[in-house]
Amino acid sequence: MGLLLAPRLAYFAAVARHEHVTRAAAEMGVPQSTLSRAMVRLEADLGVALFARRGRTVALTPAGRRFLTAAERALAEVERAADTVRADADPTAGRIAFGFLHTMGSETVPALIRAFRVDHPKVRFTLVQNYGEAMIERLRAGELDLCLTSPVPDAPDLVGRRLDEQRLRLVVPDDHRLAGRRRIRLAEAAEETFVTLEPGYGLRRITDDLCAEAGFTPRVAFEGEEAETLRGLVAAGLGVALLPPPAVARPGVVELTVTAPRAVREIGVAWLDGHPDTPPVAAFKRFLLGRRGHLLPKESRPPQDDPGPSGGPGADSS
Repeated sequence: MGLLLAPRLAYFAAVARHEHVTRAAAEMGVPQSTLSRAMVRLEADLGVALFARRGRTVALTPAGRRFLTAAERALAEVERAADTVRADADPTAGRIAFGFLHTMGSETVPALIRAFRVDHPKVRFTLVQNYGEAMIERLRAGELDLCLTSPVPDAPDLVGRRLDEQRLRLVVPDDHRLAGRRRIRLAEAAEETFVTLEPGYGLRRITDDLCAEAGFTPRVAFEGEEAETLRGLVAAGLGVALLPPPAVARPGVVELTVTAPRAVREIGVAWLDGHPDTPPVAAFKRFLLGRRGHLLPKESRPPQDDPGPSGGPGADSS
C-alpha cells in the first residue's frame, strides 16, 4: 500500500495547498484529468474521503487534514534526503566515506587527506578506523566508499589495488636477550612468547603466516586490538611482537630488522566492484592510486635491497 501511495503524495499536497484542481495541475505540470484521477484512486486506496468537492474547488475533510500533515512530513523527508545525496555527490564539496586501519591513523591518513585537500579544499570526509574484516563488511554494506587495508582483499565482489608495502619489525623489550641485535631471522624467536592482534586482523594473519614460514607456531600470551597497545605490552615484558614502525619511537623496546622471511605487509585500497563513484570519490580514488609506491613514510618502506627469505646482505646477526 505504501508504495502505491507514494507517487500520489505530491499531487495530494498540491491539491490540498491550492484547494483547486486546475491550479494544482498547472503547478505540477500535469493534465487536470490526471490529477483528478490520481485523487480518486488515492481516496479509493485509503477507503476514506480526503476532499469535499464544490465544482473545481475542493476542501480538506478532517481525515484529509490529518493525512496532509503526514504527507508533508514524508515529502519533506524525501526532499532532505535528495538534498543530502546531491550534496554528497557535489564534485567540489561532496562527501567521501573512507575506512582505514588503526595503524594508518596517526600519520599516513592525516597526511593523505591534507595532500588531497590542497586541490579539493571543500570535500568532506566521513572516516572509519577499524580492522580489515570489519571494514570489508562495511564496504559491502555500502557504508564506505573506499578503504585502506592489509592484506589487499581478493574477493569476486571487491576491487583491490596494491599501493605500498610496509616493513614489519620484531619488537622486543630493551632488556631482552635479543635487544643488542640489529637484525634477526624470525626462526630465532621460535621459543619466544608473542603478543598479537586478535584473529580477524590482517596483521595477525600476516604474523601467523610469517611464523609458519619460519618453521614455528607462535605461542601467544595476549591478543589485542591495537598495535601501539601491543608495543606497550612488549615494553612491559609480556612478550615480543611483529609490528609496523611506530609513528613516534616508544621507550622500553628495541625494534629488530627481520632478515628472513621477508617481513612486510602490503597496504592497498579496496572498493565494491560495480559500485558507481560520485565525483569526489572518483577523484580521491585517482589520488590514492597515484600514490602507488609512495603511500607510506619512507622509513616505513623496506629498502630496495632488502634481502628476501634466503637472507643476503645484512642477514648477519650483528
